[in-house]
Amino acid sequence: MVGIVGIIVLAIAMPYAVKYVGKASGTPANILIDYQGVLGQMPTPWRNLAQGGEEPKEMLSGVVSEVKALRPEYIRLDHLYDGYQVVSESGGQLTYDWSRLDNAVNQILATGAKPFLSLSYMPTAISKGDIIDQPKDWNQWAAVVRATIEHYSGRGNKNIGGVIYEVWNEPDLFGSYKTYGDKNYLTMYQYAAQGAARATGVDQFEFGGPAITALYQNWAENMIKFVDKNNLRMDFFSWHRYDYNLERFEQDADQIREWSSNIPALVNLKFYVTEWGHDPKNQDGYDTKFGAIHTLAAARTMMAKVQRAFVFEIKDGPGNEKFWGRWGLLTHEKFGTPEKKPRYYALQFLNSLGRFRVSLAGEGSWVKGIASTDEAGNMKVMVVNYDPKGQHSEAVPITFDNLPKTTFKFVRKDFSGSTTTINVATDSASWKTTEFMGANSAAMFSLEF
Repeated sequence: MVGIVGIIVLAIAMPYAVKYVGKASGTPANILIDYQGVLGQMPTPWRNLAQGGEEPKEMLSGVVSEVKALRPEYIRLDHLYDGYQVVSESGGQLTYDWSRLDNAVNQILATGAKPFLSLSYMPTAISKGDIIDQPKDWNQWAAVVRATIEHYSGRGNKNIGGVIYEVWNEPDLFGSYKTYGDKNYLTMYQYAAQGAARATGVDQFEFGGPAITALYQNWAENMIKFVDKNNLRMDFFSWHRYDYNLERFEQDADQIREWSSNIPALVNLKFYVTEWGHDPKNQDGYDTKFGAIHTLAAARTMMAKVQRAFVFEIKDGPGNEKFWGRWGLLTHEKFGTPEKKPRYYALQFLNSLGRFRVSLAGEGSWVKGIASTDEAGNMKVMVVNYDPKGQHSEAVPITFDNLPKTTFKFVRKDFSGSTTTINVATDSASWKTTEFMGANSAAMFSLEF
C-alpha cells in the first residue's frame, strides 16, 4: 500500500519522466527491497586500489590521508623490480636493495591497506634483454620471487600478514607472452610458484596470476590445466577489464567460474580483477561525472561475482595539463595539491552504504541498485542509472517491504547534487515511491527509523 506521503512523492516525480528514453529493447527497473531479506555482510570489492608505474618513485607520497579516507583493503603495485631498482648481481650472486620499494610499501600500510605486489618486471640484472624479456636463468627468477616473499611476508623481516603476490602484469601485452611456445608465461609462473614454495619463515600470503589484459579462454583454460597437472599453487586467477559495456564485467566472472569448475583442486579459487575502468586509453570520462557513474554501476555488477576489483588508478602521472583524461582518482601534484576527481567521490558514495546487504530485486537494463542496513537498523539504497550513450532517463518505482516501522524519514541524496528529505507516515509495512533518475545519474536513498 502506498502511504499519503508516497502518493505525494509519486506525483512530484512522474512529470519529469513519463516515458523511457534510450534503447527500445531495454527493460525498465521496478525495484523491490525486502527490509528483512538480509543477505549477509556487504561485499565491497571496490575497496581495492591500484597504482601504476607512472613514475619511478613512491606515487602515494603526499596523498596518504586522501587514500586512507577511501578505506582500502589492498593497494596493488606493479613495476616492482624496474621501478624500485631492487635486484643486482655481483660475482654471480644476486643482491637486493629493498629500500625504495619498502618506502612505497610503507605508504600502503599507512593508508590502512595491505600490499598487493605484482611481481614485475624482469630485473635487468637477470634478464636476457630488457625488462619484459625472459631471464637468462629461470632459477634466478625463482630466487627473486622467493626473496621478495621472504622479505615482505617473512616473520624476521617486514612480517606483513596477508600480502598478495601476482606473477607479472599484463604478460600478453608486456612481453607478448603466450601459454605455449618459446616465450611461455606458464614457464614464468611455474618457476615463480617454485620460488614461492621454497620461501621459509613466512606469514600467510596469497599467490596467483596472470593479470592478462582481458579474460581470454585459451589463457584461462591452459593455465588452470597447467597448474593442476603440475601441482602448483594458485590461490586466485586475475585479469583486467576496461569496458563501457557492463555486461562484459559480469560475463567475465561467469565464464571463469565455468572454465575452472571441472578442476576439483581449484574449487576454492578466488577471482580478482586487478585493474578496471571504462577505457584502457586516456579518456575525458576519467575526469568527469561519467567515470564516476560507470564506477558505481560496474562496482554493483561485480559484487558477489569477484572477491576483489582493483580500481585503476590512484594518482595521475605528470602530464602537460592538470586534467588530461588519465586514469587517476587524484590529479598529480605537479599542478598543486592533488585534486579529487568524481571517481574518488564515487568510491566514498559506495562506502556510505550500510554494513549488511539486503535483498533488492527488479533491476533493469540501465538502472541497478544496492540495498543495505546498518547496525542501527537504518536503510540505505544506492540506485544508479548508467547509459554509455548518455541518453536514457527513467522514472523508477521503488517499493520497500517488511519495514520495521510505519513512520520514518526518507532522504534522497543525489551524487554530486542536492539532498531532499520528507517525513513518511504510512499505515502499512510496505511503502512505495517513484524516483526520477536522469541519464548517467546516481542517488542514495535513506530510510531513517
